[in-house]
Amino acid sequence: MRIALAVLAVSSVLGGCAGMPTSSTPVAGQQAAFDGRVFSVDTSPWAYDGNGVVTVDSDVHGRISVQLPARWNLCKAPPVAAQSLKPGDRVHVVAGVDARDRVTVCERADHRLERIPG
Repeated sequence: MRIALAVLAVSSVLGGCAGMPTSSTPVAGQQAAFDGRVFSVDTSPWAYDGNGVVTVDSDVHGRISVQLPARWNLCKAPPVAAQSLKPGDRVHVVAGVDARDRVTVCERADHRLERIPG
């Protein structure tokens, strides 16, 4: 009986933690840095001052939408040559987190989306 109660108690504690974010989960309002592979590139929103989007399959965080503003002159980050990226390219991203699956390269001088070897 004691063993059954102990197992039940441990299961309850572990089950309660299952929905909690891990330390690697991007948190809105914070900064994130990660590597991954480009899944897709869409710069068509730049035609109407929207954000270009590079979707990256992150090594740790899953699929992340990387937002690239049309007006780089309003950003502290240097412009990203998104047109030179293609699906499968390996990239490194440093950006501000908007949501668990969305970041924006803009607000800090160290923000970037760059191709890396691999």
